[in-house]
Amino acid sequence: MSGIEDDLLKLLPTAEQARDKILQAKAQKLLAERKSQEKAAAEKKALIQRLQKPSGVSDAQALKKVTTIIQRAVSNGLNEVEVYRFPSTLCTDRGIAINNQSPGWEQTLVGLPKEMYEFWKRHLRGRGYKFICKIADFPGGVLGDVSISLKWSQ
Repeated sequence: MSGIEDDLLKLLPTAEQARDKILQAKAQKLLAERKSQEKAAAEKKALIQRLQKPSGVSDAQALKKVTTIIQRAVSNGLNEVEVYRFPSTLCTDRGIAINNQSPGWEQTLVGLPKEMYEFWKRHLRGRGYKFICKIADFPGGVLGDVSISLKWSQ
């Protein structure tokens, strides 16, 4: 063999080396995926903990924010606007009553979503706004996020 062929053969991994390299790459990919899933789970847990506490937002601040949201939606010709999303696991029944639109579904709300519902009852219901709460997605076939929308048309 020539020197060039020897040099090229040195670059060519053995079949065992090729298999090992593929296994290492797969292991690194799985580890990265696991870390990503753990990070997402930790973020979701932190979000749920944060949502269970009072927001500290005054009615005046909330009214200012909702007025801006509704005015923008009306300017765009919309008659409904999603104002918030949260994991269904935050509900006391994990979103089942909301999904089934069972009477009393609002009793399953806690934390910030409950605060938003109570705000609607105090300030928006009397002005003709509807509070729409529904499951927005079903990742892996299970109840996902809950969507809160305000609606001002039939």
